Amino acid sequence: MRKNTKSGKLTGLSEKSSDIILVVICSIILLIVAYPLYYVLIASVSNPYDVYAGKTFLLPSQFTLDGYKSVFADPGILLGLFNSFKYTIIGTVFSVVMLYLAAYPLSVKDLPGRKFFSIFFIITMYFGGGMVPTYLVVKETGLINSMWALFLPGGVAVGNLIIVRNFFENSIPKEMIEAANIDGASKWTTFIKIVVPLSRSIMAVMVVFSMVAYWNDWFTSMIYLPSPNKAPLPLVLRNILIKSSASASQASTISGGFAELNKMTEMIKFSSIIIAALPMLIIYPFVQKYFEKGFMAGAVKG
Repeated sequence: MRKNTKSGKLTGLSEKSSDIILVVICSIILLIVAYPLYYVLIASVSNPYDVYAGKTFLLPSQFTLDGYKSVFADPGILLGLFNSFKYTIIGTVFSVVMLYLAAYPLSVKDLPGRKFFSIFFIITMYFGGGMVPTYLVVKETGLINSMWALFLPGGVAVGNLIIVRNFFENSIPKEMIEAANIDGASKWTTFIKIVVPLSRSIMAVMVVFSMVAYWNDWFTSMIYLPSPNKAPLPLVLRNILIKSSASASQASTISGGFAELNKMTEMIKFSSIIIAALPMLIIYPFVQKYFEKGFMAGAVKG
C-alpha cells in the first residue's frame, strides 16, 4: 500500500510494484509449466537409473545420446518424419480451408437455413456412429491405406468451426462487406479479398490447432494406414518403443540382459517425447503473437 499525499489515505500498490508482482507470478507459472518439458529433455540425455534416483533435477547426469542414437538407428524414422510433415501440411491446409468455407456462410445472418445447419453441426459434437461404423464407411469409400482417410472423415472440427464463425460475426466490419456488395463485388470476391485478409489472427489459431492435432495423431493412422511405409512419426516412435519393451521382456532370462535393455527402453521413451514435440515447439513462436488475439476474438460472442 502507498499513501496519497493529498488525502492522507492509503491507496493501492504503485504501478511499478504491481508490475513486479505480476512478473514474479508469471515467472513462477512459467517455471511450473516449462519444467516438466525441461525435465524430459535432461532425462533423455541422462542415465535412466540416475533419473529415477533423483539426480537429474536441474542438470543431466552421466550425459549420453544413446537414446537418440537408438531411435534414429531405426530405418523407418526418417520416412516417418517425412510422412508426418506431409500429413500435417496437407491436413492443416485442408482443415483450415474447409473451416473457412463452412464458417463464413454460417456467419451471414440472412443465410437461408442458417439455424438448421448450425444445429446440424452442433449435433455431431455430441453424437457419432463410433469407431466401427466409421471404419466401415472409410473402407467402403476406398480410403483404407490412403492418407485421405486421415483428413476427410474429420476434417472439420465443430468446436473450431464455432470459434471461426463467431470471429466472422464479431470482428469483420459489416460496413466493408456492404460497401463491397454495393461496388458489385461477388460473394467469392468479397470473401477472398476482404474476409480472408482481415482474419489472419484467427487463421493462425486454427493453423496451430490443426497442426498439433495432425502431428500428434497416431491412432487414426494405426487404424486406416496398415502399410508401414505410410506410418507417421508418432506411430513409428510408438512401434520402436514397443519393440524395445518386448526385447527387454524377452531378455529377462539372460543375466544382465534385462537391466541393459530396460535401461535403453527408458532412454528411448524420453528421447521419443522430445523428438515428437520438437517440431511444434520450433513452429509455435512464429504464430504465437496471433494466437491470443485471434482466440479471444473468436471465442467471445458479442
